Amino acid sequence: MQYDKIKDKFAKLIDKFPIFRKLFYTSIDMLLLRQWYVKREIKKYFPKDKLIRFYDAGAGFGQYSYFILKYFKNTKVHAVDLKADYMNSFARYAVKHNLQDFTAQQADLTAYVPKDKVNLILAIDILEHIENDEQVLRNFREVLTEGGKLIISSPSTFDESAKFTAEHVRPGYSKEEIISKLEKAGFKIVSFKYSYGKWGHLAWLLSVKYPMSMLGISKLFFLLMPFYYLLFYPLSVLLMLLDVNMKNKTGTGVVVVAERKFSNSEAQDNSIN
Repeated sequence: MQYDKIKDKFAKLIDKFPIFRKLFYTSIDMLLLRQWYVKREIKKYFPKDKLIRFYDAGAGFGQYSYFILKYFKNTKVHAVDLKADYMNSFARYAVKHNLQDFTAQQADLTAYVPKDKVNLILAIDILEHIENDEQVLRNFREVLTEGGKLIISSPSTFDESAKFTAEHVRPGYSKEEIISKLEKAGFKIVSFKYSYGKWGHLAWLLSVKYPMSMLGISKLFFLLMPFYYLLFYPLSVLLMLLDVNMKNKTGTGVVVVAERKFSNSEAQDNSIN
């Protein structure tokens, strides 16, 4: 399935009508279980008053950049994506709404390393799109400071639908593969979790796949969406709560938190001033 075509429709809408951007961000927070997992990990390791230097790798619609800028008191955000249109749209929004300390760069993650060190990197649903993922991980290592965190969310090899997503170069990661690639790139694993277990996967079908499939058929289904979610969203919330509060033995997603391994000399050279 080609999800990019559907995402392009949303991108045009929120760019043309900025008032819908907050509504869009709120909607994906409500509908996408991975947002629950990722934000929980961010809040676990970074209190509100912590100095945040955030690298939004594969920024997409800018929803995580927006969250970091709004949630943390002392932050700088650098967003990078190969697709310039989504990112530039958010950059214009950030300037207009006085969201300070935000920069954006169109770049290929396999070749790009930011100049400034960071203590938080998010790579959310991007590595499965990149053939040379190991080079991307090595680039992440170069820019991460001591004690900083790399948070990855990606489909797992248990996700059968990911095999048919046109934009993916691999169906997902097994636990062994993603941990092996991170360790080879110079990271140590802080935590590994399966997301979208039995209950989360069912919630995804109800709240994301079926509605997006309908929207892919015809724009007229936009008119039916409020009624669809009024009926099915309460059940989806219950299923997502079950998923995020359980330890899933398997799942169609993986959420990994990693730190860069440092020698003593590297640690002295890479602290944030």
